[in-house]
Amino acid sequence: MALLTVAFLPLAALVVWALARRRTATGATRPWRTSLAEVGIVYGTVPWVWMILLPGSRAGEVPGRVSLVPLRDLLTMSTPQVVGNLLVFAALGFFVPLRFAALASVPRILALAAGCSVLVEVAQFVLRLDRVSSVDDVLLNTAGAGLAALASYRWWCVPVVTRPQVTRR
Repeated sequence: MALLTVAFLPLAALVVWALARRRTATGATRPWRTSLAEVGIVYGTVPWVWMILLPGSRAGEVPGRVSLVPLRDLLTMSTPQVVGNLLVFAALGFFVPLRFAALASVPRILALAAGCSVLVEVAQFVLRLDRVSSVDDVLLNTAGAGLAALASYRWWCVPVVTRPQVTRR
């Protein structure tokens, strides 16, 4: 999956360029930022979700497994698993506030990432993909999106504008 993602990087860059050019021609505001954010959301999220939804070796044969006790699975996860779970919705957390001003707050990004993660975990269970649907995966996915949102904060935060003090003479 990593090789495919790297292989599609030139195509993603071309799509950003084409979208930005089209938006520039129509007079859109911030065409490059909007285009990069949209492509970044898709390019950075879809491969991870696809990988999560790949069936295991006994898919369809075994019932779905659920782990609802927080932090229990976390203790048994390997470092690559933890890092992978942190990265699943990181692109979403990084780019969504750049693209959608209404979602430009850390609590909203956390809510969006948690909702998306719950949907993925429910899909794993319902589709009987021979995977464990775990609350720890939801927590890590959400934390990764939140950390990524904080990493992009300087590009989407709007400084509070205060009125200048008027002094009377």
